[in-house]
Amino acid sequence: MNLTLIAIHPHPSPQAVPLACAFLQEALLADRALQGIVKPRIAEFFLHDDPARCAAEIARTAPDLVAFSIYVWSRDHAVAVARELRALLPGVILCAGGAEPTANPDGLLEEGVFDFLVRGEGEGALAQAVRLLAAGTAPAGVSGIVLPGEPVAALPAPLHLDSIPSPYLSGRLDPTIPGGALWQLSRGCDFACSFCFDHKGSGGVRRFSMERIEAELRLFARLRVPQVFVLDSTFNKDVKRAKEILRLIRKVAPGVHFHFEVRSEFIDAEMADLFASITCSLQIGLQSADVAVLRGVGRGFDRDDFVNRAFLLNQSGAIFGFDLIFGLPGDTPSLFRSSLDFALSLYPNHLDIFPLAVLPGTRLYGKAQALGLRHLEAPPYTVQATAGYTPEQLREAGRLAAACDVFYSRGKAVAWFNSVVAALKLTPSDFLAAFAAFLGERGEADIAEEEIWGLQRTFLERIFKDRKKAKLLPLALDLADYHHHYAAALMATPPTPPAAKQLRKLDPLKQPLSLAASTTLARFNYEVLEVLDAGEPDLVEFTSCFRPTGSCAIIYPAHGEVCTESVSSPYFELLQTLDGKQDARALCRRTGLAEEEAREFLEFAIAEGIVELVV
Repeated sequence: MNLTLIAIHPHPSPQAVPLACAFLQEALLADRALQGIVKPRIAEFFLHDDPARCAAEIARTAPDLVAFSIYVWSRDHAVAVARELRALLPGVILCAGGAEPTANPDGLLEEGVFDFLVRGEGEGALAQAVRLLAAGTAPAGVSGIVLPGEPVAALPAPLHLDSIPSPYLSGRLDPTIPGGALWQLSRGCDFACSFCFDHKGSGGVRRFSMERIEAELRLFARLRVPQVFVLDSTFNKDVKRAKEILRLIRKVAPGVHFHFEVRSEFIDAEMADLFASITCSLQIGLQSADVAVLRGVGRGFDRDDFVNRAFLLNQSGAIFGFDLIFGLPGDTPSLFRSSLDFALSLYPNHLDIFPLAVLPGTRLYGKAQALGLRHLEAPPYTVQATAGYTPEQLREAGRLAAACDVFYSRGKAVAWFNSVVAALKLTPSDFLAAFAAFLGERGEADIAEEEIWGLQRTFLERIFKDRKKAKLLPLALDLADYHHHYAAALMATPPTPPAAKQLRKLDPLKQPLSLAASTTLARFNYEVLEVLDAGEPDLVEFTSCFRPTGSCAIIYPAHGEVCTESVSSPYFELLQTLDGKQDARALCRRTGLAEEEAREFLEFAIAEGIVELVV
């Protein structure tokens, strides 16, 4: 029996990994009753792919059974592909599993294209269904299998996770292809937020064994996978285990970047330091900063405790961000703005802000009408109006969320945002609302990364003038400029400087040199080192103590960090003139630098990777 497992990704990215299909493939291949009978393969597509072309590609392998892994965002595309496939192969058996069929089986069966659905964990249920199909019978009576016209089946019993072979360790799933790995450490959730169904039918949290985790981790390190997205919504609830994994990462895979979802209440000083000791970023589900709103969706919230845990992360230097949801029951535009102000006051590196999605299968879905939640009946199920929001107010909240993403998160403004906002005597949400108005009808997706710095500067110039704070603008621009250049240097790859022995034999004035691509030359209104020494400056206080005398700076990556050198104008101009063609002696004459002085400076610049030898 030829079986094709279909994964549909939103777009090409390091997260476009067909992990769910890979688990199913491993379970089918490991099933003794199916050995020699079933030949499972995985086919991957993207939302922008034409459904007819997808169907034609699937049909070329003449499958007997095609199983779609469907999520909220891929539902319509999967249905369209299934329809096209049915037309090409009328006799093919089509089924679907995943989050969407689990939560909304009736809605999918009403589409009339699937012969059955798989609810809950699919590895065991699909294998049982395939055994029956291979024997020529319908997969009736199998726990987790839903047939058209039949009552919705109960979820299958939770699996022992290590019974599913690892697709990474088997070699059938290569994490180097998309440039990242999805790493599932557990299934289930101990929490019962009413807007989520992660906890439903899971039997609590089940975790893969440490032996398997270590084996996969060593594989990632050996293959030099650049980043790993950890699929575990309660990663740090088991504090002892979480710390053990973090120590293992620090030892085995220090060069891999990890993305974690964590709960704030389980972070202590040691855990914060462990997160800071590896290359990683954390995502914390704040959702709202209002106790009553969170209580209404089954979440507790201790404001002071949350602040203290965020302080531990900031103190350690760990990278973290928050999730916020607007449109929850009891939420209002005013409460959302207060939540946004609270979140930004804690210096997260980024914020991810979403409208509420009333997902089928959640407790909130069943109470939506009583709570006054009007929402889309089809994916993405987003809320359209609530007791606290008109449709226009929800759109306005969406514009505010987009403004925050562009200016703060994508604009990498964490280090200076609060100082600038305080100087303007505005709340963060008022500042971002003004930026949203400045953007007008431009959508978030319309703004390229390389535009954002310019947008920030233009908006700062406008709002400081409008607020009659023009005297503070030069420092605000210095802060925005420096941290923009710092972020670029942080991501840049420095050149490898010549060895000390080679450098001693070298006369930098007698050969062409060029500025390294990883080096930035920047001019500032104030002495840049005084700005940096001030940390997070009070703009009013700083401008009363220092004069805008101007400075020239070199910002570059070296020695595993970003370095900043303040230099005199002649040195700065010399670096600007390096073109990789003329030797440096000729260029010195233009800047008025003495040759010995220039030689000493260029030796330093070459050793630091600020400039490169042109071969």
